[in-house]
Amino acid sequence: MRPLIVLLVFLLVVLQWQLWFSPGGLRERAFLKRQTAEQVKKNQTLKSRNAALEREVEDLKKGDKVIERRAREDLGLIKNDEIFYQYVDQITFKQQSGDITRDTK
Repeated sequence: MRPLIVLLVFLLVVLQWQLWFSPGGLRERAFLKRQTAEQVKKNQTLKSRNAALEREVEDLKKGDKVIERRAREDLGLIKNDEIFYQYVDQITFKQQSGDITRDTK
């Protein structure tokens, strides 16, 4: 009876070891599950970015107004009959106790 109990305990330990630490065991499964969840998050971020880019491409294909807006915003282009005014805040520098600070008026 005693050798049977020792054999069963030994088998239980071996099977538990294989379940937890062998390739394809629970540790590897948990690792792969975490990796899959991270990849799903990355994919969702990339899908939303792709959707935004697709909308932008469609807008650019459809209308001249979108192209004109992009040229004005990104490149600072103006039409021939327009006058461009640029307002700049006056910046003065003061030196106080060795530190240079920036004042806007």
